[in-house]
Amino acid sequence: MTTNHLRRFVLIVASWFLVAQARAEPAIIAHARAFIGDEADLSAVRSLRFVGTLVTGDPVDAAKQTRASVEIVFQKPAQQRITITHEKVLEQTALDDYEAWQRQQDPTDASKWRQSLLSIEQVKRLRANTLENLAFFRGLERQGGRIEDQGPVTIDGVVCQKIAFIHAPTIVFTRYFDIATGRLRLTETEAGGSIREEGEISVNGMRFPEKIITLTPIANGKSQTVTITFDKISVNETFPASFFAVPALSPR
Repeated sequence: MTTNHLRRFVLIVASWFLVAQARAEPAIIAHARAFIGDEADLSAVRSLRFVGTLVTGDPVDAAKQTRASVEIVFQKPAQQRITITHEKVLEQTALDDYEAWQRQQDPTDASKWRQSLLSIEQVKRLRANTLENLAFFRGLERQGGRIEDQGPVTIDGVVCQKIAFIHAPTIVFTRYFDIATGRLRLTETEAGGSIREEGEISVNGMRFPEKIITLTPIANGKSQTVTITFDKISVNETFPASFFAVPALSPR
């Protein structure tokens, strides 16, 4: 090999190494996954079903709350359905790969309903949310996204690693992981919302939060709090395609 060939080979190898290094997964990701469960268990998850109670706070009067039952289902590769049952209305939002829909129905009268398809941007957000719940902090690059390590920060007196999960410029989940334990301490969205997890439910040797508290900024500098408390979490139930498909435009 001539000197020029050797120099070119070294430059190619060095360039490949720099690219590979830039794409390397931050060490905190493996630590965060290990906090939830074993690699084999996390990789084997095909679906998740959460059942519980949803409480929505009144941003004007903290003493006022509305309650509803909630069921949230995620299934690989890209399916999701959320059912919220209030006293007078049943609301469903679902994703079926690249289609998404919403339906509102009177639970006591099947003839009273309305239904709409969601926009492309809403579909993208639901796909990102589905991946976030089923992939356990990995696989973002397979959907065209990327992970950005933004360094250590302190949250509530705990030293955390700040990692941005960038699905698109308008869809970003910034997560703060406890460096010592790997536990997720806080999630922030690109719109200024925050998500905190409390408590713990163990299913198949994996840790899931018992409670999720979402704080969303609204008009006039106020925020709305939504709290979901789970009573039951199921792993790897099988849901038929019809469970997520756009319903026929007729009463059910």
